[in-house]
Amino acid sequence: MRSRFSAFAVGDAAYLLATWHPSTRPAALELDPELRWYRLDVLRTERGGPLDRDGVVEFVAHHRSPDGVGELHEVSRFVREGAHWLYVAPM
Repeated sequence: MRSRFSAFAVGDAAYLLATWHPSTRPAALELDPELRWYRLDVLRTERGGPLDRDGVVEFVAHHRSPDGVGELHEVSRFVREGAHWLYVAPM
């Protein structure tokens, strides 16, 4: 989750697509260059440990844009494939 937030913060769409599960991944991803992501608050996690195959992360991601400040509050589902965690979708 933190690495995906960092990818949003630096505009790395390729990393976001690479860490998105193929069953829900879009064909392309266009990031808004005027949106600046500056803080991530992880509120809770479920599973997601070394022996788990899936996990849930609830977070609030804070951003700024020409329109002001805002936040995204989401509960996201992740699955592990091999050694990699992949984002599936919001719950």
